[in-house]
Amino acid sequence: MRFWNTPEASNTRFSRDICAVLRLPAFIIATISNIITAMPNKVRWGVLSTAAIGINKVIPAMQRGQFTTVVAIASRDHAKAQAAAANLGIPKVYGSYEELLADPDVDAVYNPLPNQLHIPWTIRAAEAGKHVLCEKPLSLTVAEAESLLAVRSRTGVKIGEAFMIRCAPQWLRLRELLSQGRVGDLRSIIGYFSYFNTDPANIRNQVECGGGALMDIGCYLVHASRFAFAQEPLRVVARIDRDPQMHTDRLTSAILDFPSGQSIFTCSTQLVPYQRIHFLGTRGRIELEIPFNAPNDRPTRLFIDDGSDLGGGGITPESFPVCDQYTLQGDAFSKAILENTDVPVSVEDAIKNMAVIEAVFRSAESGQWEPPRR
Repeated sequence: MRFWNTPEASNTRFSRDICAVLRLPAFIIATISNIITAMPNKVRWGVLSTAAIGINKVIPAMQRGQFTTVVAIASRDHAKAQAAAANLGIPKVYGSYEELLADPDVDAVYNPLPNQLHIPWTIRAAEAGKHVLCEKPLSLTVAEAESLLAVRSRTGVKIGEAFMIRCAPQWLRLRELLSQGRVGDLRSIIGYFSYFNTDPANIRNQVECGGGALMDIGCYLVHASRFAFAQEPLRVVARIDRDPQMHTDRLTSAILDFPSGQSIFTCSTQLVPYQRIHFLGTRGRIELEIPFNAPNDRPTRLFIDDGSDLGGGGITPESFPVCDQYTLQGDAFSKAILENTDVPVSVEDAIKNMAVIEAVFRSAESGQWEPPRR
């Protein structure tokens, strides 16, 4: 689907055609056209697979969106797709991804397939004329991600990476505070993200599926660092500890050296569940509470510390109303389709993020500083 074939554009053409047939005056034609064009429009989404993140988080959230409606779901196991559709109230069920992509009533596709299938099915969806919101990481390599540039140019569809934090209010507020100089000059970022999972059947613990801590959750820490500094790191250095049986990175720590400062992070698939990130400047510090898996049933918070009291007396908390960052992500992407504007996280951004991830892996092997290759 192209922009000119969006519900908004179709409504405009429809209104003009009807008015022309009825031979109405020009001012009435313009008025009716404006009214119909201004009517709420929703992008019709199809979902590839019954992945847990989609079933448990993303689909229910998108069903509550202002600009999103989920009309179809597909799985290679038709019974799984049918069960998910029945549970979530999705009207169309397909027993193959190809069938969903052939559905003319699907405008856009959400792709939460295993990491190694992100690029192949994003390409197939785009070639079927569907816009694609693909789960992170968009690809397994920089080269894979770069291949989407030609696909996007050829097909004219929107393609984006699903870093939902880019639409979350606490992250947007962070960027605002940093831009205002609330912490002075940002010089250091310190982040942690971990959970405990040793199940070899889980795709997060399978190397061939792009599993491991860095690809699954470390990508958030890389993305967050680039977002906050609004720069790209010049070089990185890292250490990785791999599981002796599964061979995935179960503990990864890295330093990203930016022109304006440094980001230090640790991510792990075999540590106590925890996530936190701090942004330290020359005059203050900002801390995000539950930065990545922000709750959708209670307010989120960040803390601004002016450094006047090591006991916490100089900390000012800010709370944000209850919301679902997946709803906001779906609406933001859908609005980009309807209005033909940029998606929240572009292919170009995904390429830069993957370049840093590749450099982290290379550094762990070489034991040296490594520059991201773009």
